[in-house]
Amino acid sequence: MSLNHRVPSARRKAAGRRIAAGTVVAVGLAALASGAHAGNNVAVVPTPPTTDASDALQAHDPLERLNRGSFKLGMGVDKALLAPVAHGYMAVAPKPLRERVGNVVYNLGEPNTVMNEVLQGKPKMAMRTTTRFIVNSTVGVLGLFDVASHMHLPPHDADFGQTLGKWGAGPGAYLYVPLMGPLNARDAAGRIVDVVTDPVSLLVGGFSTDFGKARTGVTIVDLRARTDPAFEALKDAADPYVTTRSAYTQYRDAVVREATGKAEELPDFDSPPPDSSKSPAATTP
Repeated sequence: MSLNHRVPSARRKAAGRRIAAGTVVAVGLAALASGAHAGNNVAVVPTPPTTDASDALQAHDPLERLNRGSFKLGMGVDKALLAPVAHGYMAVAPKPLRERVGNVVYNLGEPNTVMNEVLQGKPKMAMRTTTRFIVNSTVGVLGLFDVASHMHLPPHDADFGQTLGKWGAGPGAYLYVPLMGPLNARDAAGRIVDVVTDPVSLLVGGFSTDFGKARTGVTIVDLRARTDPAFEALKDAADPYVTTRSAYTQYRDAVVREATGKAEELPDFDSPPPDSSKSPAATTP
């Protein structure tokens, strides 16, 4: 059986975590935010997050009116530009090829993960991620194949927003930025740090180089193609904005709790949560 089909459960779970970061988002977020770390080749069936009153309290959204306008603009850009490009890519590129592209995209983000694992005080995990990157970049042919997962080196994600959360920084106000998607104040700051300190980008000379431009473009298309089911599911939500905010807020809360050791694993959200405008009594048990 090929490596493509022998994907361990740990990799499937990590896939859900990475995809969740871009779920129901204007997919340009992948271009500038730990963008090379955006998903892999496994489609998963998630357990949607809950959307009860306690979840709603997690999102501090004082700029809701402005954010709703930004959300509408972002989704308009997606409908007019990003979705057609992603659908064209999915039509012409067979799934095995898309999986290989996703592996390369993910592999390029591993050095950034190593840096944040060190900052989070996790040297052993940083060493494992470093080994993953070396193995997949060599034996895995520049990351085309995730050989490391079959050597009991499962993937793990870390970003600077999570690092700030681990050391006590609160999420701050919720934000929606066109072409970057949902954020909070803490993650916005973390996003900037991840971009300017990305080891791969610094090594090749930044986003202005041919490699940087190609990496950005491929990352955008790859993530948008992977999150297409979530975008489709979002169309059925009574309030897509609230659904997006709820999914993002719960996901990032879980990310930080994982870093602090308060959660053993993150939920998998490949699709939006249930319609948060419905009361719990209206749902079918």
